[in-house]
Amino acid sequence: MMLKCIPTLVLIVSAFAGFGQQMSTDDWKELSKANIRLLPKYGHHQKTERQKEMDEEFINSTMSQEQFKGDRKAASNHLMELGFTYLYRGDAKTAMYRYNQAYLLDSTNTEVYWGYGAFFMTIGNYSQAAEQYKEGLSIDPKNTHLLTDHGTYFMAQYYAITPIDEKGALSQLDSAITYLASSYSYDSTDMNTAYKLSICYWLKGECDSAWRYYDACKALGGKPITEDYTKDLKKSCKRRK
Repeated sequence: MMLKCIPTLVLIVSAFAGFGQQMSTDDWKELSKANIRLLPKYGHHQKTERQKEMDEEFINSTMSQEQFKGDRKAASNHLMELGFTYLYRGDAKTAMYRYNQAYLLDSTNTEVYWGYGAFFMTIGNYSQAAEQYKEGLSIDPKNTHLLTDHGTYFMAQYYAITPIDEKGALSQLDSAITYLASSYSYDSTDMNTAYKLSICYWLKGECDSAWRYYDACKALGGKPITEDYTKDLKKSCKRRK
């Protein structure tokens, strides 16, 4: 059963886009021609000797900090956190700089693909985002951040094609559920994953599952749940006693 496209889903998939108002896909394409720091993994470009020296200086300076105690992955994760801080502020450019520095510190850290994917979702380049999620998951299929955000990518696809291709839209929604459910199976404490699962099942008209994951999200604190979604869920899906 296909339910209507609704504002709640718009909020979910536009949450990324709302962060990146300072940069569009066209902006990124133009800027990245002369700035490899805006390309994932620096675009695998051959760096100049000066760039290599600067990278080494950055690594040495970062790893000399007491808080990391020589742990490059910890330092890489710290840069990831900084990247998302900038992304939430609407500074996608600086966010990508931090994600690349995280990669520079630990190229085996699959969380960098989470950052790269979020960057591309933010600027509206969904195909590039999907490529990052798929590459990361090919290395670590159990990375819940990648699974959840790849599911979010499919939610965005559902929203985009629903008005013109109902059958195709349902297929996208099923894919979203597959990735979100996989993420939830590895980590049932992520309220963001539970919330998105609730929305997906609500869109399909599967009310019992929609309420199940709504309640799971609520039990975890319910921070992502909007008042509008609660109202719409109650209106469309009656609880079984």
